[in-house]
Amino acid sequence: MKYIVLLCDGMADYPLPELDGGTPMSRSVTPNTDMLAAKSTVGLVRTVADGLKPGSDVANLSVLGYDPAVCYTGRSPLEAGSIGIDMSADDVSFRCNLVTVSDEPNFEDKTLVDYCAGDISTAEAKVLVDYLAEHFNNDEFDLYSGVSYRHCLIWHGGTTDLAPLTPPHDITGRVVRDYVPKHPNAAKLYDMMKKSVELLKDHPINKDRIARGLNPANCVWFWGEGRRAELENFTKKTGLKGTMISAVDLLKGIAKFGGMDIAEVEGATGYIDTNFKGKAQAALDALANGSDFVYVHMEAPDECGHRHEIENKVKSLEIIDKDVLGYMLPELDKKYDDYKIMILPDHPTPLALRTHVSDPVPFLIYKKSAPVKGVASFNEESAKETGLFIEKGPSLIDYFINL
Repeated sequence: MKYIVLLCDGMADYPLPELDGGTPMSRSVTPNTDMLAAKSTVGLVRTVADGLKPGSDVANLSVLGYDPAVCYTGRSPLEAGSIGIDMSADDVSFRCNLVTVSDEPNFEDKTLVDYCAGDISTAEAKVLVDYLAEHFNNDEFDLYSGVSYRHCLIWHGGTTDLAPLTPPHDITGRVVRDYVPKHPNAAKLYDMMKKSVELLKDHPINKDRIARGLNPANCVWFWGEGRRAELENFTKKTGLKGTMISAVDLLKGIAKFGGMDIAEVEGATGYIDTNFKGKAQAALDALANGSDFVYVHMEAPDECGHRHEIENKVKSLEIIDKDVLGYMLPELDKKYDDYKIMILPDHPTPLALRTHVSDPVPFLIYKKSAPVKGVASFNEESAKETGLFIEKGPSLIDYFINL
């Protein structure tokens, strides 16, 4: 048996007037998904338990069968592991976003214009982060470059007693005054954030981006703090050899700590311009080369939700249906007598809110050898109407394997 998870990050949504009262899932044209839905088990699952924040970290851990209430230490340590940082027990890791802020003289009067600095390229970002590291790195702090706008700060001997640090994608378009780190323990972090504006404003990379009509990466924003992560080996837990396919460090970090293989895909960006067919082919290759389980993570719907890109969110689901599911199904049918596919988001990212929520999400499970009566179209409402509800997200993986 082969197991395929197509994780469409942030796919679920709320009804929108712009979509005639529908959601991107209900308004997108997805013939391959709907074909499977007609013969699949469909329902809802709560991937984010009460009391936990609805981040992609918590939700994807849950989908993979890890209980975040037990194993979750913070988002950044997972990303840190992905880019090869070996954290010590007394280290605290922080996600470091390169962001765009407005140009008011006083930092607290600035508006967070863009949480990802116009999807800055990894090559440009590395130059900027390395430049900041020359000014910030010392015996206490180390700054590491990652992918696109996503980077990492390690605080040696640091603390997580900081009060909430706000994810920048939650405050796009807002004045930062109410969201900057105010706890005394975070004073050094806030000082670096403010100094980064002065260091980055006239950097040649940013001057060039402005000349090209792009948002400059003119500030760093710290969040997602945590200590070194430890996860049970995925194969030991499930009996399956797994491979992770994702463009983002978070998912690669989860895979690394869980002992899963990681497939690198050229042109994988985490946005709607990603190499969707390349991800599909990487999944097929992993299955052909000994993996029992592939987790194909696609960030594009989530990014579109954060940016309020209604048309692109619909389009992203249609591309996934055509270039991932539509590409894989004929090959799976040809090569394997039996296989299972599960399609779901990790959490909703409603376009109207531009951030994550903890509502239950729809899931679909198809088994080639045992089709069942499903639903005509796979969306939030059709999943709810089946009456199938899985309360504890970490149990979904066992349900998928054993169904």
